[in-house]
Amino acid sequence: MPIKTSLARARQRTAYKGKPAATPQSNSRSSATFRSIQEDEKVKEGFTSPLVSSTAHEDQEFQMIPDLFTSRPPIRDALSTASSIVQDYTVDECLPFLAAELDNVRYNQHGVPRLDRERHIKFLRKNLEKLPSRFVALDASRPWVLYWCLNGLSLLGADVSSYRDDLVETARSMQNTTGGFGGGFGHESHLACTYAVVLALAVVGGDAAFEVIDRRALWRWLCALKQPDGGFRMAIGGEVDIRGAYCAAVLITLLNLPHDLSPDAPARAADRSNLFDGLADYVRRCQTFEGGISAQPAGEAHGAYAFCALGCLAIIGAPHRTFHRFVLPDFPLYLDVPRLISWLSSRQYAPEGGYSGRTNKLVDGCYSHWVGCCWPLIEASLAGPSSLMFDVNKTKNIDIHNLYDREGLIRYILCCAQDQSKRGGMRDKPSKTSDAYHTCYVLSGLSSAQHVTRLLASEGQGMMTHSEYDVSPHHGNPQVYAEEDRVNATDPVYFIPEGKRKEIMSYFLSKPGF
Repeated sequence: MPIKTSLARARQRTAYKGKPAATPQSNSRSSATFRSIQEDEKVKEGFTSPLVSSTAHEDQEFQMIPDLFTSRPPIRDALSTASSIVQDYTVDECLPFLAAELDNVRYNQHGVPRLDRERHIKFLRKNLEKLPSRFVALDASRPWVLYWCLNGLSLLGADVSSYRDDLVETARSMQNTTGGFGGGFGHESHLACTYAVVLALAVVGGDAAFEVIDRRALWRWLCALKQPDGGFRMAIGGEVDIRGAYCAAVLITLLNLPHDLSPDAPARAADRSNLFDGLADYVRRCQTFEGGISAQPAGEAHGAYAFCALGCLAIIGAPHRTFHRFVLPDFPLYLDVPRLISWLSSRQYAPEGGYSGRTNKLVDGCYSHWVGCCWPLIEASLAGPSSLMFDVNKTKNIDIHNLYDREGLIRYILCCAQDQSKRGGMRDKPSKTSDAYHTCYVLSGLSSAQHVTRLLASEGQGMMTHSEYDVSPHHGNPQVYAEEDRVNATDPVYFIPEGKRKEIMSYFLSKPGF
């Protein structure tokens, strides 16, 4: 298995060599052995190497593509395993895309294709229409399909207000009188589905969208989900994990729900009186020996859970207080940030440039969001509010906005995770099919890589303080994409457009109580 190190550190040792990138040589063992391990690796049938051409593009002249993105890892473990073989196969399929060797694709001078914005918009709009019968497998994920498509369209700059009326009626059909939203009509309420519906309603905006939410019933349901250990169940009788911590924190704050627990809440058995009591400590117990975050204490670290942990703590308090740095006296610390940074850095691979979600797993475009969007909050925890940020950079000589390789991630997204066919949309990797899920989260990761997030201010000194962020364009050196390929900025904690986050918060702040 290739030994994976931080791409950001590796890039410091990589120069623009002043010569064309060599055509990557396939590992013959990888192709021959791949099919025999499909079942063990749970690789879908039909996973084949994309057909690419090594024909030189005589009509296009590129500046030199860094060798880091066109060469195999220089250090390799000689032991061949099922995982190392699939990893070799993944590198093989990505290298031609990264080396700008595809026919019928127009590249810029950096060997990066344009963002096919209009085709991706068309793809997402199509996913909001009547879907073929095979999509019945996603029947319980209807709220997610709505959020993925609407948020993806917003990132691309498309107007989504025309979907408001239909979304309101759809959301109403999925809301239960006992509180929360299910995956479809008649489905039991689930915290993840409720999170997705509320975010979708926030994205379209407007009073009609907000008024469909039964806040009183939702509050009582959240109180029933609150557990004595500080965490939240995902559904009545369901599992307790860190997804619940983040989803609940988002819902409580977006909708301005009361923090006090109802008298019959299960958590009152452990002397909990508040929806946020013990929540940060639950997150703390989910950090693993690797430095990453698991779904539950003593579990395996995963990129999506890392984002849920950081997002939850950033809602509970300002990142520079709740994470690790600039700690007030007697103020609790909930994460070992240096170890988390090490684990997150190890998720970015070379030559691919993208992120994996777990140790010894393959890159996947969706982790452009789940891992890539951890960095803005990490940066905020290191820098503190803007009044402190410049002192940190000056005295510690820390370039906090380049803790990972932005260029590498952008190259993976635009070269490998973008479906260049007529279909459009974004995908896991070149051999996979685009879908709404990957389109939303790949675009979210692209937005994060194209912008810089700064913590402007944090009201108060204790817990549950509201933080304001500035999200502004990042200009790389070199900037490997055209300015018109920059997608919209998004809120670093709630991941909906910042204006939409402010709109829904302002609406419910004007409606205290029920």
